[in-house]
Amino acid sequence: MWFILGIGLCLTELILPTAFFLFIMGLAALAVAAISLILDLPNILIALWVIFSFLGILLSRRYLTPKRKASNLEDDREGETITSILPGKTGRVLYEGNSWQAKCVDQTIEIAANELVYVVEKKGNTLIVLPSKLLS
Repeated sequence: MWFILGIGLCLTELILPTAFFLFIMGLAALAVAAISLILDLPNILIALWVIFSFLGILLSRRYLTPKRKASNLEDDREGETITSILPGKTGRVLYEGNSWQAKCVDQTIEIAANELVYVVEKKGNTLIVLPSKLLS
């Protein structure tokens, strides 16, 4: 029974992707199938399956999920406009070697192209900037 359950869960992962939850539960069932050849206590086998599934999911989240680098604006706050930023509109800014969508903090100011800007904050994938000439 544990072998059939394990194969069924692993195959279900192929049809309905669930971020490997079913696959890991299937592997746990296959491990319990091997243990059931030695031990014939259903309650203990069920408890082992739950424990193996939980540990497998926990460990897979820790070791298989990519590490996200936290965005830290304290490192470098200066950028340069690629396009002009019209009042109340968005433009493009070169920041940390990448092109970003950017808006000016003051919705009434126009920022010309190739002008140095100071990055005030980041909202999603849009930088909120201030022309550096206002700071000097």
